[in-house]
Amino acid sequence: MEVVTKIAPLALALIMLALGLGLTVQDFLRVAKQPKDFLVGLICQLILLPIIAFLLLKIFNLPLAVALGVMIIASAPGGVTSNVLTKFANGDVALSISLTAIISLISIFSVPFIVLQSAKLLQIPEITNQISMVGISTKMFLVVTLPVIIGMLIRKFATNFIISKSQLIERISVILFVIVFAAIWIEEWKNIFDYIKKAGLITLILNIIMMTVGYYIAKFFASGVAQRKSISLECGLQNGTLAVFVASQLFNDIAFLIPTATYAIIMFITSIIFVFLVKKNS
Repeated sequence: MEVVTKIAPLALALIMLALGLGLTVQDFLRVAKQPKDFLVGLICQLILLPIIAFLLLKIFNLPLAVALGVMIIASAPGGVTSNVLTKFANGDVALSISLTAIISLISIFSVPFIVLQSAKLLQIPEITNQISMVGISTKMFLVVTLPVIIGMLIRKFATNFIISKSQLIERISVILFVIVFAAIWIEEWKNIFDYIKKAGLITLILNIIMMTVGYYIAKFFASGVAQRKSISLECGLQNGTLAVFVASQLFNDIAFLIPTATYAIIMFITSIIFVFLVKKNS
């Protein structure tokens, strides 16, 4: 866990910087102009995802550390990879970017709140005593919000250069994501199958349920097919690097990272299958 603890904050800060480089003020103003699709995505990801995750915990008999790890990944916002795959799926990329950006900024408050409340509901008093809302929110501001702001400022003053390098920036973000999770699997190679056994099924079910729920709620309430694809992918692709950062900052135990590590593999497989299916049908 030592390597992960060291590289996760840096990798997350660079990923959020890359997100900021791709943002403009219009990405935020668009929400005010077209709030319906954004609100559907926000409710699915910020409210329904943690609720469904917690309900699944009531069905599965998991160790408490693994159960809280599930809630950490469920509380994480969408990642930059959701924007990339939304593009491949011919979804609403602008909506995807707005959801990723705004929920990422909200996450400095929502993630500590959801994790703390989950620990209380799971009756883990020794953990609730360790968690400081102010402490984790401050750390998240430094590696989530601040890099996004810096990235937006860089884009403002070097717009043409950043636009010309947009594909490279996306690739770097994905590579950093892969590095973090490769470090987890390499450090814990001997225990991988045990981890998958403990958390693989619940994270697979959670991922499939949320992509399905996001798609069909968007079918009834969002404005079109492109928006359904975007919201479904936002619900299924979480910012695993952020979840790793939160877990590694709060707890010195790999067990809390198990669901994030298994979810990271599962979400890539299911999302690629989703993109293939929606492109084939269209």
